Amino acid sequence: MKNNYLQDMFSLEGKVALVTGGGRGIGQVICRELARCGADIAIFSRSGAGETVKLIESEGGKALDIIADATDESSVRKGMEKIMEVYGRLDIVVNNAGVCYHKDAFEATVEEWRECLDINLTGEYIVCREAARVMIENNFKGSMVNIASMSGHIVNVPQCQAAYNASKAGVIHMTKSLAIEWIDKNIRVNSVSPGYVATPMSVDPDFVEPELMAAWQPMFPMHRMAKPEELCGAIIWLCSESAGYTTGADILIDGAYNCSLISLINIIKKAQPTDYSLSVVPFCM
Repeated sequence: MKNNYLQDMFSLEGKVALVTGGGRGIGQVICRELARCGADIAIFSRSGAGETVKLIESEGGKALDIIADATDESSVRKGMEKIMEVYGRLDIVVNNAGVCYHKDAFEATVEEWRECLDINLTGEYIVCREAARVMIENNFKGSMVNIASMSGHIVNVPQCQAAYNASKAGVIHMTKSLAIEWIDKNIRVNSVSPGYVATPMSVDPDFVEPELMAAWQPMFPMHRMAKPEELCGAIIWLCSESAGYTTGADILIDGAYNCSLISLINIIKKAQPTDYSLSVVPFCM
């Protein structure tokens, strides 16, 4: 048996991968892991991803930093043109950019509702659509992975986040719809639904109140959050040729959080009501 069997099975050599929101957190880890599998990386972000590019290049990989707003069609099209100009192809898309508001329905403004859906759902739709145009026009075989959330399956507690939950449920069903729509175009579309993931923006008191983190902790069946790297095995597999028959799927990576709702309900009944109205929390989970 060849010693490099697994390497060949999950290799992304010769492929170009676009990752949105790749400047930090989960997106940065995804970029780095895809590059380690051989892919050349393009990154869409609003504020730049210079640190991610340096990390990838320090390990011998290639990365392209593109300032692009996923919610703006013109900006996304220009970004796609830049990818084709530099790399000449596009094989993989990982839609990672996202935002979350912890506010109840009466406190959150309609503008905040619209912004959350615009970034989390409409932005992913625009990037998928424009990437598909490039793939179809150039006869590229493609794989798209949309980062959804366990919040698209359940309602997180104790925080209120109706807009986020609705947007991620939309991502899951949009993924299934596009998978069917493009199945004859050699484009696979899948989603990954993470649970709580330990990034600076999910454990830093500047972003999340310590009381809220303390309320989450007893609800984790595995007694911890996921590491960003623990999402990447599924993402790499979905991007690789070994997942060639997988499309329209959603992979839930939540440490059995969805399996423990009865335990959660018992915990909630014992908990004292607390106000967890927070400002914007820009991370995916």
